[in-house]
Amino acid sequence: MSSTPLPWTRVDAVLVDLGGVIYLPDHDRMRAALARLGVDPSPDDLDRAHFAGVAATDDFTSDHSVWHSYNLAYAKVHGVPDDHLDHARTVLLEEFAKGDVWTREIAGARAALVAVAATGVRVAVVSNADGTVEAQLRDDGICQVGPGAGVEVGAVLDSGVVGVAKPDPAIFRLALEALGVAPEHTLHVGDTPAADVAGARAAGIHPVLVDPYDHHPDADVVRIRHLSDLLPLLGRSAR
Repeated sequence: MSSTPLPWTRVDAVLVDLGGVIYLPDHDRMRAALARLGVDPSPDDLDRAHFAGVAATDDFTSDHSVWHSYNLAYAKVHGVPDDHLDHARTVLLEEFAKGDVWTREIAGARAALVAVAATGVRVAVVSNADGTVEAQLRDDGICQVGPGAGVEVGAVLDSGVVGVAKPDPAIFRLALEALGVAPEHTLHVGDTPAADVAGARAAGIHPVLVDPYDHHPDADVVRIRHLSDLLPLLGRSAR
């Protein structure tokens, strides 16, 4: 997808974000919330709205600023009139605050994670979350630290557990330490420029931006549409 030359020559590890890479907001939950606004969205509109939301989110100084920007852009994708946007933000904020919204697996993401791990790279999860990510991934059979039903990963870094969040490079450094890898040989795959791209670069890691709706055509970063698109960029074959 991206015409940006690959800035790496060797990949030893891949860090993976969750929202927009492995999971998206549950369609039924979001459809019910939007029904309160008189909106009946299509499945594609729901997914498109998420990526519009993260594209608009550039201030990570507080949770309020993050969700204010995200929910505003999310509502606009669904055609909510300007004079109803404040109400829409409130409705969406209430829905996300209930928890357990980020539960819909992106089609093919699980298989892509398996394929990435099969190349022999070390894998870790780095997510801004609420302390429940490790259990969710394990219970869903996607991945876990150590042997289990899913992909074996070296670490799950949940900001709600470790006390530091993207774009702070400290959370990326924790992942590097857990995997025992150098930043220049590590990729981070995420969907939010201000958190994933900026944070990874601050830690010396190569960012890869998931941008399925082409919100960032001019961004100076390697872009992919789906986690499976990462495989040809690793320069490795499955073991």
